[in-house]
Amino acid sequence: MTLVVVCAGGPKEELCSFAPFAKKEDVLFIGADRGALYLIEQGITPQAIVGDFDSLTHEEYELVMKHTNDRQRFQEEKNETDTDLALLKAYTYQPSEIILTGVTGGRLDHYEAAIRSIYRLQREHPHIVLKIMNHANLLQFLMPGTHIIQADEQYRYLSFFAHEETIKNVTLRQVKYETTDEEITLGTSRFTSNEIIGDSGSISFSQGICLMIRSID
Repeated sequence: MTLVVVCAGGPKEELCSFAPFAKKEDVLFIGADRGALYLIEQGITPQAIVGDFDSLTHEEYELVMKHTNDRQRFQEEKNETDTDLALLKAYTYQPSEIILTGVTGGRLDHYEAAIRSIYRLQREHPHIVLKIMNHANLLQFLMPGTHIIQADEQYRYLSFFAHEETIKNVTLRQVKYETTDEEITLGTSRFTSNEIIGDSGSISFSQGICLMIRSID
């Protein structure tokens, strides 16, 4: 059960904390462009680094190159973003879960690209859990079915949004605001800021794609 943490090169203050992952076994880190430098600065040796490294100075680039034997440098003009390349690299380790950080601050086009990549990859690989995480939020896409959501004091608030189409037959259990066979329509904010009651809650639905966001108060 391998977990891969992919660190992209967005603003440093938007990164998630690496401490909980660094203590676990079977966790690999991949640095995308400047994200590789962020990992090294935290005392983490990346399993691999990828990107065009256009955001690094010559001295930073030389430092990064010394910290891994698995490095892939690409031309600046390419079809994939550095983050996409790092996510594709993550799949080569056959992980059970991929966490992406370093994409939620700074340039909004990079954030939108990351959202679309996570959505596409989640649909292509439904057996692998993909999440975007920063210092205050956790985001993932849910496919039709029943999903158990474990309570987490760090992420107290729980919100659900329709992605691309209406979500049908939505049933929420063990949360502050329960529903039975409801719909989450595009554009609605009704399913924002719920809370889990007890050790876990659940959401089930029959159709649509659900964007779930967990947030700190």
